[in-house]
Amino acid sequence: MTLRCPTAEALILASGHLAPLPLDFAVVGLNHQTAPVEVRERAAVRAGEEGALLDHLSRHASEVMLLSTCNRTEVYLAGLSGDPIAAFEGAWGHALDGHLYVYHGEDAAQHLYRVAAGLDSQVIGETQIQGQVKRAWQDARERGLSTGLMNKIAQGALAAGKRVRAETGMADHVVSVSSVAVDLARTALGGLEDKAVLVLGAGETAELTLTHLRAAGVRDVTVVNRTAERARQLAERFGGRTCAADLLHEALPHADVVIASSAAPHYVLTAAGVEHALQARPERPMVLIDISVPRILDPAIADVAGAHLRNMDDLSAVVRRSLDSRRAALPQAEMIIREQTADLGRWHLTRGAQLARRDLAHACD
Repeated sequence: MTLRCPTAEALILASGHLAPLPLDFAVVGLNHQTAPVEVRERAAVRAGEEGALLDHLSRHASEVMLLSTCNRTEVYLAGLSGDPIAAFEGAWGHALDGHLYVYHGEDAAQHLYRVAAGLDSQVIGETQIQGQVKRAWQDARERGLSTGLMNKIAQGALAAGKRVRAETGMADHVVSVSSVAVDLARTALGGLEDKAVLVLGAGETAELTLTHLRAAGVRDVTVVNRTAERARQLAERFGGRTCAADLLHEALPHADVVIASSAAPHYVLTAAGVEHALQARPERPMVLIDISVPRILDPAIADVAGAHLRNMDDLSAVVRRSLDSRRAALPQAEMIIREQTADLGRWHLTRGAQLARRDLAHACD
């Protein structure tokens, strides 16, 4: 009599696994919807901290991706062992439960797909997040922390974001935190064409801010950054000038608008500094907008007469006015996300069957 090895499906049924194991993937994090800026900045990722944070998180999962933006800090985990909230709070050293959300399996993947598409952003459909997700994934790969499953899901997220923007027209009219900040300043001052603007920072957000300032007709721009060469390069591109970081308070009295989009371990501008600057320009108000997380403009500036301070959470009203044209595209965008998530589910089923057949082949050898 010939003995036949059972099929993979029979082996799964016999073992009691009538359904494939759930996707071994999770996300834990906080964002502008679950935490105010003073909480978000406690979980911000400062330059140079990524390695230590990922080292801690990698003790809890075989694959880790860290996504940090001005409005969110999220950790994506594949091959998780233990409690994701405990892993997150242990990495940052803060008790943040109550502000944290956790998703598992396909729900976690769908969350990342929505994030990459800009559907979970404060400014719905904004394009900057797509590049931020891509860089987070590339960093994880370079560190050896993104391999099979994380690679598949991250690639799916980037594909989902690309589809949403291409097929819904959601990105036809660019709206970003930077554009909203410029819009807020323009509204507060009744126009920016004859105003002097001081930009703190020279990174990607500062560059985008300068793009929108030029579109708003601003010609008098000064860039301040700790790295003088980076500030010079950025200022030259936009026809502005630079100011050394240690001379910031000398340049401040000339500024009608200050937009801060940098990182620092302390407040770059204090209430006393702004008050002194305003004394040199009586009857001329100053609008200060802090789109940095952690904030680098002292919240006490809001109490200075003549100073109008806004931060990330204050942008919400302007954002709502900017999104009316995009809400009509949301049903189609969400449908694309569901389709992409379903594709991932089918891939997971196929992968599970392939692994079962491989194990069966080894068992029958």
